[in-house]
Order: sequence, then C-alpha cells, then structure tokens
Amino acid sequence: MGSFQSLPDDHQYRTLSQKTDFSLEQIAILHNRFKQLSQNEETLRNFQKDGVGSVEEIGFEEFLTVMSYFRAPAHRITEEQREEMRRAKLRFLFNMHDTDNDGTITLEEYRHVVEELLSRSGALGRETAKGIADAAMLEVASISVGPMAPDEFYEGITFEHFLKILKGIEIETRMHIRFLNMDTTVLCKQHCV
Repeated sequence: MGSFQSLPDDHQYRTLSQKTDFSLEQIAILHNRFKQLSQNEETLRNFQKDGVGSVEEIGFEEFLTVMSYFRAPAHRITEEQREEMRRAKLRFLFNMHDTDNDGTITLEEYRHVVEELLSRSGALGRETAKGIADAAMLEVASISVGPMAPDEFYEGITFEHFLKILKGIEIETRMHIRFLNMDTTVLCKQHCV
C-alpha cells in the first residue's frame, strides 16, 4: 500500500477504476481525501470494513472499496440493477452493525454503535445513548416479530428483518457520495483534526 503515499500513476488508477467503477477523476479526489483523513499516512485507523467488522487499519485500496458502496447509481439502470444496488448497500450497513458476523445484530452490538455515534460528541451521556438504543431495538422487535410475551427474548435483527424495516426507504439513490467542485482541504483542516 505504500505505493499510494504519492499520487498513483494512471495504471494504478485504471486498475482501481475497474475494481470499484469510480472514474479516474473520482479516484484522484478520494485519494486526496484519504490523505487528508490519514494525515498523509499510509493507513486510516479504527475504520469499519464490510463483512469483517472493526479493523485496526485500512489502506487506500480498502478505503476505496468501502467507498464504492456509496457510488451514485447510473442514470439509467434496470429495476433489477436498482434492487441489487439496494441489497448491496443494505448488506454493507447491516454488516457494519453485525460486528461478530453471526448474521444477527444483537442488542449489545446495536447499543455499541449507537453509544459510539451519540455519546462521542459529548452532547449525550452513555446511559442516555443506551436508553435510545434499547427503545429503538424494542421498536424494531415490534416491527420484525410483532407483539411479544413478557417472557420472550428478542434475539436481534436478521438481514431479512433489516430489509423489512427499511422497506420503502429509497436508499439506493440517497446513500451515495457526491463529488462537489470545491476544495475540501480548508474544511478538513477546520473539522478533521
């Protein structure tokens, strides 16, 4: 991965373009962003990766592969392609939460994600974030399996439950990267430190 420390040559960009379907220009933009986020190091630390859960470090090629899940859809795609894109994006999101890769997002896994997202800013404490996660999981249980007896235990969210919960949300066209024509270096220096 050290070869990406400097600007990759056209051959490297072309290979990455074939793997990810990003254009050469988009790869150059993402490479610059990766360098900003990694502070010109070869890897980013504490990054979640598809299908594997948390990893210590991720290199540029892995970063680009993860980001490829967020490519904007082509203007003209078939309904089958749209559904395939939707399932791939939802599978990616599901796998980010299913950190032990057992096919179920448990309450503990969900709590961890919610606590990290909500309490990291300092606006909410861990207990408040835990309460929000617990309430959300109860809502998910009611949608996924319906009313439960007081002695029943909800095992967690399966991928099929996840699809059911997010049915009707047009994630395939809304969850994507937008490449803006602006210099993010200034923004990153202010907010990425």
